[in-house]
Amino acid sequence: MLNFTKRLLLLFMFCTFATLSAAGQANWVTSWAASAQGPYPVGNPSAQPNLALAFPSAESGARDQSFRLIVKPELWSATSRFRFSNALGTQPVTFDGVFVGLQWSGSAVMPGTNRSVLFGGKNTVTVAPGESVWSDPVALPFVKKGHEFRGRKLAVSFHVVGNSGPMTWHAKALQSSYVTLPGAGAKGADISESAFPFAVASWYFLDALDMSAPKGSGAIVAFGDSITDGTASTMNGDDRWPDVLARRLDSRWSVVNAGIGGNQVLGPKEYSPQKPFAGGPSALQRLERDVLTLSGVKALIWLEGTNDFSKNGNAEAEAVIAGMRVGVERIRAKIPGVKVIGATLTSALGSTSAAHGFELQDEKRKKLNEFIRYSGVFDGVADFDLATTDTQTGGMKAEFVPDNTIGGPGDKLHPNRLGYQAMGMAIDLGIFGSRTK
Repeated sequence: MLNFTKRLLLLFMFCTFATLSAAGQANWVTSWAASAQGPYPVGNPSAQPNLALAFPSAESGARDQSFRLIVKPELWSATSRFRFSNALGTQPVTFDGVFVGLQWSGSAVMPGTNRSVLFGGKNTVTVAPGESVWSDPVALPFVKKGHEFRGRKLAVSFHVVGNSGPMTWHAKALQSSYVTLPGAGAKGADISESAFPFAVASWYFLDALDMSAPKGSGAIVAFGDSITDGTASTMNGDDRWPDVLARRLDSRWSVVNAGIGGNQVLGPKEYSPQKPFAGGPSALQRLERDVLTLSGVKALIWLEGTNDFSKNGNAEAEAVIAGMRVGVERIRAKIPGVKVIGATLTSALGSTSAAHGFELQDEKRKKLNEFIRYSGVFDGVADFDLATTDTQTGGMKAEFVPDNTIGGPGDKLHPNRLGYQAMGMAIDLGIFGSRTK
C-alpha cells in the first residue's frame, strides 16, 4: 500500500512538472483584448443600461461585488491566461474568486466548464495602481479542437474585495456582460444566471486574454478609434470590421480589437486618473500597453486621425502624419518583422455630430489618406475610404449610415453593420499569407 502511495505521489509530481514546463514554453498569442481607459464612467459607451444601483459611487467603484465578463476569443486552445489591469486606478485592487468557463447564454455558464484561475498559485491577487498582472496558465479541458470553438464565448468571473476605487474599464464593449449588486460577495463559482442580475455594456479590469497556440500562429491588432471599436454596429452581433476580418482568416490568426471610441493619434497631451479624457490616452501614449506588450503580434492595422481633425482635436494633417511615423517606428523597433498596415480614413462629410462633418476636416482627412496610400511608410493599405465613400456626394454611402446599435438614422460618421462588412472585406489577406475569402 505504501509503495502504491509513493508511486501515485511520484506520478502526480511528474504530471505537475510536465504541466508547468509546458506552460513555461507556451507560445502565447493574444486572442482577445479591450484597451483600458477610464476611470469609470469617463468614456463613450454604447447602449449602456442605468448603472446607478450597480455602481452608486464612481469614486468608490466596485464594492464587494462580482463581475461576469463575456469575451470572444478569436483563437482557441486548451490553455489560456488572463491579464487584469488597474491602469487607471488610484488605489490597489484585490481580486479573488476568479473563474473562467464556457458561456451558455446570458450570464449562465455551461455546466462542467467553470475553472478556477490562480495567480502565482494563489486564488487572490492585488494589483497596484497603474499596473497589470497576468494569471497563471489555466487549463480549458473542454476545448478539444480549437477551430470548433470559433465564435463561442468565455465567461470570466471575478470578485472585487472591498472597494476598488476608480475603475479601469473599456467603455464600448458592444457586448453584454454581468455584475452583482454591491455587497453580494464572491459569486464566480455559481454558474447560474440568477447570480449576476445586472447587465452592463462595458468590460471592467480585464484587458487581455492569451491562448497557447502552435508555432506560426499570430495576432493582428486593429488599432484605432470608435470606427474600430464598433460604434453603430449591432449590440452582441460581433460585426465590427475586425470581427469580419477575423472570420475571413484561418484558425492560425486572431484579430485583436484595440479601438477606443473618441481616441486620437496625438491628443490629449496629458492623461491620468485625475485628468481623464473620454477618448482615452492618445494612440502614442497607449501604444506600449495596447499593442507592444500583447503576445504573438505579427501585424497591425492602424485606422486613426478622424478625431484629431475634429473640432475637439483641431490638429493639422502634417502633425498627425508625423505622429504616425513615430508610432510606426516604435512598433517596428519593438516587434521585428511585424507587418504595419495603414487604413485610410472614412468620410465624415455632412455628419450630424457637432464635432465632425465640416469641409476642413475632410481636407485634412484626404491629406492623411494620401500619405497612407503613397508614402511607403506602411507594408500595405486597407482602403476603407474607397470601400465606404459615395463618389457623388463625398460622404458615406447611404446604405452604411443607419445606426444598428440603438436604431435611428445614424450620424454619417460611423458605419453600420453593412459598412463594417464592406471594410472587413476590403482588406487583402495576402499580406498575412492567407488566401482571400
